Amino acid sequence: MKILVTGGAGFIGSHVVDRYIQHGHQVVIVDDLSTGRESNLNPAAVFYRLDIRDAALEDVFVRERPDAVNHHAAQMDVRRSVAEPGFDADVNVLGSINLLECARRHEVQRLIYISTGGAVYGEPEYLPCDESHPINPICPYGASKHTVEHYLYMYRHMYGLESVVLRYPNVYGPRQDPHGEAGVVAIFTGQMLADQPVIINGDGEQERDFVFVGDCAGANLLALENPSASGIYNLGCGRGTTVNQIFQALKKATGYRRQPAFGPPKPGETRRIYLSSQRIHDAMGWAPSIELDEGIRQTVEYFRTAERAT
Repeated sequence: MKILVTGGAGFIGSHVVDRYIQHGHQVVIVDDLSTGRESNLNPAAVFYRLDIRDAALEDVFVRERPDAVNHHAAQMDVRRSVAEPGFDADVNVLGSINLLECARRHEVQRLIYISTGGAVYGEPEYLPCDESHPINPICPYGASKHTVEHYLYMYRHMYGLESVVLRYPNVYGPRQDPHGEAGVVAIFTGQMLADQPVIINGDGEQERDFVFVGDCAGANLLALENPSASGIYNLGCGRGTTVNQIFQALKKATGYRRQPAFGPPKPGETRRIYLSSQRIHDAMGWAPSIELDEGIRQTVEYFRTAERAT
């Protein structure tokens, strides 16, 4: 099968590309490299440097004729979404509509869309959140990502475009950029290995659902290869881990000797969120396989070697 992966040079998208290629699929990558890296590109994939909002996206579909689309490209910075909600909507909503229109016109069979379980639910009414939990995002990023879920439902109803939505938890692992808006594991790891101060936003007792990137790549493969899969699925381990716990685990793994500093909380940040993945387990057999300690070990090892060499 030929799959077009948007954001395939990014942290998670590149792992998905690798997994698809390992399983014999052809992959076409569309990425503008605004946050992705050329070093993440799989040499077996065809690469187009292109923004998903660009009208030239149509030319890629004409030339490559993908059977399926995996849509990872996004504006994913929560703080930027609060500061620039128009930009967030432009990329995440209008860019996705451009992609959907190309998929519709060129008879794509299946579209896998990456949404956010950490931001669409808002402050949870119950935990762990399942897919039936009310949608009440408290930041523009969560609102824009959820908006596209409605478009996918409409495109299935109107045009027969089958889709699978994967709502991600906090994903961490090798290739995550430690600079700027990144996951807390990557940021802390980079700072600890450089013996720099580590600042925790808020009191550090905010809880998140941490899942290793390789497990997320596995879910994307299942979503592609299970023809009966459709609708919305959470990924998650079903339990919360505090930022303070992440700090302590990374401190042990890196040999870091300092104590953290504490800064103001980030606007638009949910206090406690973790997800039930029972639905995708029942439908496709997915469950996270890498425990946090092992995932952190692999992440730190990557940052000690590959990341420091870049």
